[in-house]
Amino acid sequence: MMIYILYFCLGLISLLLFLVFLMPVRMGRASYQLAIKAEAVLYGFKKQQIDIGEMKIHFYQNQFLQRETIVMLHGFSADKDVWLRFARFFSKKYNVIIPDMAGHGETGFSKNWNYDAKSQLNRLSLLLDKLNVEKAHVIGNSMGGFFAAQFAKDYSNRVISAALIDPAGLSSSNKSDMDKMLVKGKNPFIIGSREEFDYFYAMTMARPPWFPSFIHQYIYEKYKSQQAQLSQMFKAFFYDEKLDEHLPEISSPVLLLWGEKDRLIDVSDVDRWQAGVKNIQTKTWPDIGHMPMLEIPRESAQVYNSFLQNLTHN
Repeated sequence: MMIYILYFCLGLISLLLFLVFLMPVRMGRASYQLAIKAEAVLYGFKKQQIDIGEMKIHFYQNQFLQRETIVMLHGFSADKDVWLRFARFFSKKYNVIIPDMAGHGETGFSKNWNYDAKSQLNRLSLLLDKLNVEKAHVIGNSMGGFFAAQFAKDYSNRVISAALIDPAGLSSSNKSDMDKMLVKGKNPFIIGSREEFDYFYAMTMARPPWFPSFIHQYIYEKYKSQQAQLSQMFKAFFYDEKLDEHLPEISSPVLLLWGEKDRLIDVSDVDRWQAGVKNIQTKTWPDIGHMPMLEIPRESAQVYNSFLQNLTHN
């Protein structure tokens, strides 16, 4: 009996190796989607979608509707999946909503949609209306951090607190690696080869989670297929009006988190956020890059949880 089990295992391994080498993109897509689905189920999140008129917004939710809500906003070119390992630490105590913003993930892209902050935040407000959420804690990374800060400013009556992780939104004085590339006419999000993708991926995180090479190949092919979409959205988002002169208008409590090895947005922006926002707390990590919630999900979640708990006690 054992010999048959051994033969079966060897045959299965041979089949998997065959698929990896001959169909790496298909294998990468299937493996990635299976892993993400398993994580979502394990952490208590279900995929949902709601029609807000202009589009159907896709999102994760754990559906604890009677509890305080946390809304998590992803960065440019990312999607709701980047939050799962961080969000699991809040899924039993809060109503957690993680949307794919317009142009991203399963919500999809249309060349006729607007991708500036005003349009994206109006959609977020409509989503909360549909879900009967009057007020929420909002946390965002990068572009999502910019949107979280802008939402706290423009929709202050709907925001309990705002947490910003390596946020965009300011006119940086110290140029990051991305800024230097843009000055030379090269957008790191617009890639033409696997080598360019690998360089870009290394810019996004100092301590990225491990993925096998065939999953990286799938992610690269996915990026390559979205170049026209990313180009249109980047122009709308990156060249949008900045928050420099409006930081004092943010009245809600703010938590600012930053990886000091961020190559997309320079950590020197921390000083300007601290100088402009009245009620702000800050935490930085010396060996972390642009996405602390993905690089160190447990540690960054602990800092955010402490922030939330202090709000409750105060």
